[in-house]
Amino acid sequence: MAAESLDKLMYSFVVDDVLKGLFIYVPPGYVACVYDLGRGVLKKVLTPGLHLKIPFWQKAKLFNVQTLEYSISRQFNPEHERSLGDVPTAAVTHDAKRVGVEGTILLRLDIHQVPSIWQTIGEDFVAKIVRPAIRSRVRMVLSRFDYNDIVGAKRDQVETELKNELERIFYARGIYVENVLLSEIQQIHS
Repeated sequence: MAAESLDKLMYSFVVDDVLKGLFIYVPPGYVACVYDLGRGVLKKVLTPGLHLKIPFWQKAKLFNVQTLEYSISRQFNPEHERSLGDVPTAAVTHDAKRVGVEGTILLRLDIHQVPSIWQTIGEDFVAKIVRPAIRSRVRMVLSRFDYNDIVGAKRDQVETELKNELERIFYARGIYVENVLLSEIQQIHS
């Protein structure tokens, strides 16, 4: 009886740790990076499909390379630090009006730079790079415009300038800015 349960335990170990550790399944819209104990993060990116890896020696991490929606909204829960989004950003306009900004920023990771992102920034690149940069650039760009221009005729110019500023910061880090869409800009009365 004890020998039979030991056999089941060994079989379970082989199936779970060896066979499952032998393959990496990469679904559509994702890529995988591999960390090798001997060579570090490998430069080669694994595209969708089934790939082999060395169990125990290599670990794989999936990264979403689809268009990601970074939502700036009152519904965002700031307790989830790794979530893609933020609470409304407070800013001061050129004419000294305090505003709260909501909107959506569409981002995408550069497939070829994903190993570098994982190596130099880590998995929590949203909390380390994306969120602080977006907050800073929103404040900076809105400070160049008067409140009436932001909510009126120059709204598209504000979005374009914000996109250009974010691209300047993110492009070198392997993050593309596809679009900036401001949804609501409310004046904050103090």
